[in-house]
Amino acid sequence: MTEAQQAPSVDSAKPAPRSALRSTLLVSAFTLASRVMGLVREQLFAILLGAGFFADAFVVAFRIPNLLRDLFAEGALSAAFVPTFARVEKEKGREAAFRAANSIVGALLLVVGLLTVLGVVFADPLVHLLAPGFSADPGKTELTVELARLMMPFLPVVSLAAVMMGMLNARGRFGTPALAPTLFNLAAIVVGVGLKLAGAEPRTAVIGWAAGTLAGGLLQLLIQIPSLWKQGYRPIPVLTGLWRDESVRRVARLMAPATVGLAATQVNIFVNTQFASSQPGANSWLNYAFRLLYLPIGIFGVAIATVTATSLAKSAAAGNLEEMKSGLARGMRHVAFLTVPATVGLAVLAEPVIGLLFEHGRFTASDTRATAIALVAYAFGLYAYSGVKVAAPAFYALDRTRIPLIASASAVATNLTLNIIAFRWIGYVGLAIGTSLGAWVNLAVLTGAFRRHTSGTPGPKGQGSQLVRVALAAAVMGLVLWSAERAVAGLVPVWIRALGGVGAGALVYAVACKLLRIAEMDEVLAAVMRRRRR
Repeated sequence: MTEAQQAPSVDSAKPAPRSALRSTLLVSAFTLASRVMGLVREQLFAILLGAGFFADAFVVAFRIPNLLRDLFAEGALSAAFVPTFARVEKEKGREAAFRAANSIVGALLLVVGLLTVLGVVFADPLVHLLAPGFSADPGKTELTVELARLMMPFLPVVSLAAVMMGMLNARGRFGTPALAPTLFNLAAIVVGVGLKLAGAEPRTAVIGWAAGTLAGGLLQLLIQIPSLWKQGYRPIPVLTGLWRDESVRRVARLMAPATVGLAATQVNIFVNTQFASSQPGANSWLNYAFRLLYLPIGIFGVAIATVTATSLAKSAAAGNLEEMKSGLARGMRHVAFLTVPATVGLAVLAEPVIGLLFEHGRFTASDTRATAIALVAYAFGLYAYSGVKVAAPAFYALDRTRIPLIASASAVATNLTLNIIAFRWIGYVGLAIGTSLGAWVNLAVLTGAFRRHTSGTPGPKGQGSQLVRVALAAAVMGLVLWSAERAVAGLVPVWIRALGGVGAGALVYAVACKLLRIAEMDEVLAAVMRRRRR
């Protein structure tokens, strides 16, 4: 390629960082609304069910369809579908891409439909295997089985929603998919408020909550169809001749190792659940803590990963390794800028935040303390959790699916080893620590492999320097928050400690970033100013 031919591509790439950050901020804003509603949903759950018998039963019952969803829908399928759809659209056009999507939808319905039937039929042995400790509490296993059977149809509904989301993201439409989870949360909130106003007893409340979960999944699917309809897509699943379809075969080929890799992660969750089932309340404490941790993961990590995965898929389809390297580095800088301060803030403010959000109704002060300890242990891995979501799609876009498999297996081996060692000494907290360290191992393997794969390709510099400066700014913020929390604890209401701490932390971090000349802070401020001018 001549220098004259290269120049336009370089020039056209210049706006990419601003464009990527704007898309990330857009997805983050929509996701923020969903996560806030998700916190309201979790508050209602805590009020209605607390952190004992009924909450544990729901958490484990929902884990069965949710593990399968992560495995076959939002995990392996999303990783394989977006680059496949992007490649077909680039090579054959929009209509061909939509036809390929309908074939993939048909294949998905056949697979997850069978899994749903098997889940209903074998719910009893699955629950015994997943939570053997429940058998020590009369009636707990039976309730969990009943809830699991009720919620199994959640799997096909949310799997279809994941495909719709992938199509919209691949076509550069991020808003509607980011808003879709809001309806899931809204359905749960409406059901929860109704149950609370009706004065429902815990057993009635947990059954009603399971029904609300199904309704929320259906709404999450339906909201995306009008946007795709406007794009020209008609949802007509193809159920015959699927294996002859090149796109179905490619997705299956990409999904196979991805599913095995993600299966390692699900084994991790499975084993954690088994351990925690022997400690009453532990599954609930871990679930509340991870739900709260998922607020920054969902707002920042998933948003960055959504935008970055689409960019990586297009760069890989064009065979542009340099652009891929720049896109991944940009994504990881955004991850550091947003998640490192969130880690420090969660660790310092864990107890007042959890007390403000959940300590109502059947959720007690001792539950707050137990959940706060789990949150601190989980928060240690926040950067790694989000980084894995950004880094793993690069390998699926490159058809190098063995690397995420190796990374995931390494993470599980780390987690299992720590579980066996730590659980007997520090109980459920050891499970959270093991999960965090496993995420760091996963990220280390992915980033190391990507560096080796692109070692001869020029890329941006300064990522390590940016991470150090972000860590320094977050440390300054953490010191201020810790000092303030020690000074006011027990003197002011918990809501002032929590909300005041979050606001003060954000302000201190912003000032520190400006003083340390962290470029992402300038990008955020510029995006806000452009929005205000418009």
